[in-house]
Amino acid sequence: MRLTFGIMLFALAAVLGVCSVVAKRSGKPMGPTASSLLLWIIPPVIGNAIIILSGTELLSTIGAYIYYIGMDFLMAGVLHFTFRYCRITWPSMLLRDLVYALLLADVIQLLLNPFFHHAFNLVPIEVNGFDYYKLEPLLGQTFHRLVDYGILAGILAVFAVKTVRSPRLQTERYSVILVTILVVTAWETAYIFSGTPIDRSMFGFGVFGLLIFYFSLYYRPMRLLDRMLGGVISEQPDAMYFFDPNQRCIWMNEAGAKLLHMEENDLAGVGNALAKRFGNRHPGEDSWSDQVITNGKDGTQVCRLSKRPLLDKNRRMTGFYITVRDETEERAAMEQKLYNARHDRLTGLYNRDYLYERTRELLEKNPEKNYLIIYADISDFKMINDVYGYAFGDFALQRVADWVSEEISENGVCGRLGGDTFGVCLPEEEFDQQRTERKLSDFPVDDGTTRHHLLIHIGIYRVTNRETDVSVMFDRAHMAVSTIKEEYHITAAWYDEEMRNQVLWNRQISAELKDAIWQGQIRPWLQPIVDRNGKTIGAEALVRWVHPKDGIRPPSSFIPVFERNGMIADIDRHMWRCCCSILRKWQQEGDERFISVNISPKDFKFLDVGEELIRMVREFGVEPAKLRLEITETVMMTNLEQRMETLESLRKNGFIIEMDDFGSGYSSLNMLKDMPVDVLKIDMAFLRKAADAGGRGKTIVREIINLARELDIISLTEGVETKDQYDQLQAMGCQMYQGYFFAKPMPLEDFEKQFGAAG
Repeated sequence: MRLTFGIMLFALAAVLGVCSVVAKRSGKPMGPTASSLLLWIIPPVIGNAIIILSGTELLSTIGAYIYYIGMDFLMAGVLHFTFRYCRITWPSMLLRDLVYALLLADVIQLLLNPFFHHAFNLVPIEVNGFDYYKLEPLLGQTFHRLVDYGILAGILAVFAVKTVRSPRLQTERYSVILVTILVVTAWETAYIFSGTPIDRSMFGFGVFGLLIFYFSLYYRPMRLLDRMLGGVISEQPDAMYFFDPNQRCIWMNEAGAKLLHMEENDLAGVGNALAKRFGNRHPGEDSWSDQVITNGKDGTQVCRLSKRPLLDKNRRMTGFYITVRDETEERAAMEQKLYNARHDRLTGLYNRDYLYERTRELLEKNPEKNYLIIYADISDFKMINDVYGYAFGDFALQRVADWVSEEISENGVCGRLGGDTFGVCLPEEEFDQQRTERKLSDFPVDDGTTRHHLLIHIGIYRVTNRETDVSVMFDRAHMAVSTIKEEYHITAAWYDEEMRNQVLWNRQISAELKDAIWQGQIRPWLQPIVDRNGKTIGAEALVRWVHPKDGIRPPSSFIPVFERNGMIADIDRHMWRCCCSILRKWQQEGDERFISVNISPKDFKFLDVGEELIRMVREFGVEPAKLRLEITETVMMTNLEQRMETLESLRKNGFIIEMDDFGSGYSSLNMLKDMPVDVLKIDMAFLRKAADAGGRGKTIVREIINLARELDIISLTEGVETKDQYDQLQAMGCQMYQGYFFAKPMPLEDFEKQFGAAG
């Protein structure tokens, strides 16, 4: 018996050691912690084995120390394992340090027992004819038991709380360990009070270690998982049907029974019901998935049917299951999402990208038909939003969209390109230009409280090359509409190659402008201005582009382009600087002549005109009066009050303001009443009309000159081409003159050579 128990305990220690190594190498999160705990169980087991097998006082004493000190380390190991396994933390670091300090103190006082004999003594006894040494506890042993049992009580409390409070799936893993610790504790307690030399509770310690090994690394609550998975499947929204290898239904969930309008235990007719509802799909195939649309008493349904085999661990088929997923709402949501991605939110028309795609498809499917691409633009739509509000603006866009969609047959497509623009592709024979223009020239919009008439321009591109990208086709239609955007009497424009060439020219010269200014290709040419005595008293600076390859580019080839795109401001600023430089040179030479420069309406949009001019004359040291500023009445058509302030500020700083092209507009007299003007330039074209009109025309010119004199404004007539015109104007009292009769615009060098450095 003695030998048997000893061998069994050593074998148990060996098993624990092997399990510790396996746990260490498992790679699982709890592996190292479980491995350490298994190692700390071994010393108490070995110590008891030595006590049982020794029969001598020395070996029994050694075994006792190994056992008791090993119990302290085992308590530390169980404590560490408990906190890791139960996933809890210490309430405070002070409590943790106190517990481990008590264990360390117990180890120390046990090691001091040979010197003070305060912990325990070994008393020889005989059991069944064998000599044993029984432990006689002293005060130190009582301390040892209080420490270990106290820590054990805390460990039991932790597992008890986890067992009660954990989810059902986790309860078993805590409750088994709790029960095992209670059993081992009771067993150990019974041994202590029994007085026997053989501690059979060590086998309980071994069982405890093996349970720790199993629960830490391999445990899965299979029964509970089975019950839970069964519950999960039963509560699945998808209908599920399980069949045996003979194709008999053995189980279906609640959703499956509801789908077929059957009871859950009515399994015999499931196969036929599925075939009747969805058809006999893919007979003989073990695995498949189909989308099926059905119409029944539940309405139209979109279902996803899937068949999957059930295999055992040897990959043998033990049956199969069919799932039916209702994708009706999912498909509707997907279709709505697709609709939103393809359509404009406000109007319901195709958005730009999908319009391009549908246009491309239309052209590919009908290669024999001739098609038109139309780009529609609502004129002054920003003004509509500003005046009537965004709600009315949105309403107007919706009405235009309604009209566009109503006009387009199923042979065409239409969409909103963005903002206030729409696009259309339709067969050419379906386009009635006259009817369309009548509608778009006066398109009334009335929401019940506000009525406004829209003007809509359209650009039309005839599809000639279907290899051209659709976006380019719409760009060309846009190009056409951009040529009439400012025209109220023209509604439609067709794209042609001349227009394309013009656009390419516009892009070319716009790209060249920056370098042209830097290299001095853009320069002022001067046309002399003379007084009543024929003396050259100044000049007007007219821009010329002297190109290294093309020669002199006429202003008409680039000024309108830069007026539209705003780059005229760069040219004007450059011209101002050039003229300031010329005036500084003249001023240094004692030349008192002035130069008139033009100010474009776009200058006020892109420059601070007043600050720019004042800074420039100060930089060059030029008298402001020598740099005269020519404006047209169009400058004052917008932001009148602000621009009046700018002109007044320039006059206060010494500049002279000239009103150019007087008589060419409709509001010149009205403007003249309020504008801060020093010089009135009478339009050349108006003079020619006055000459053709006989006496009435002369009377008008004379009265304009008299009006200027009465307003203390200097009159300057431009476009004087004959001596007869010059003589008539002198007789009328005109004060200054400009025109081909005196000289054409010329480079600075020619001007100074012809008219002298000092006039």
